[in-house]
Amino acid sequence: MRVLAVDDSRTMRDMLRMALMKGGFNVVTAVDGEDGLEVLSANGADVIITDINMPKLDGFGFIERVRENDAYRGTPILVLTTESDPEKKDRARRAGATGWIVKPFNPDKLIDAIRRVAA
Repeated sequence: MRVLAVDDSRTMRDMLRMALMKGGFNVVTAVDGEDGLEVLSANGADVIITDINMPKLDGFGFIERVRENDAYRGTPILVLTTESDPEKKDRARRAGATGWIVKPFNPDKLIDAIRRVAA
């Protein structure tokens, strides 16, 4: 299963890559929403993990753009962010997010969440 992880923090991308590879996932990463759209079109993804606060194209815009593409309309998108504001959670849901995980993340719980949404 291929997971696309979109986050402007290199440390977070590396942590996600290591945790998800240990879980048996094929991981591709992107540095922001614009890069995420390019990586997605080049590589595809079964599940997408995205941050909200990023330069160029934030997580909300990224989710909306992914959902505009028929090929990814049903692809699970998990938001992984430091934000816990209910209004932002609601906005992400309206944009098309499947779930919301607050950083710092527990690798085992993240892997479980990915397996649940991908099933």
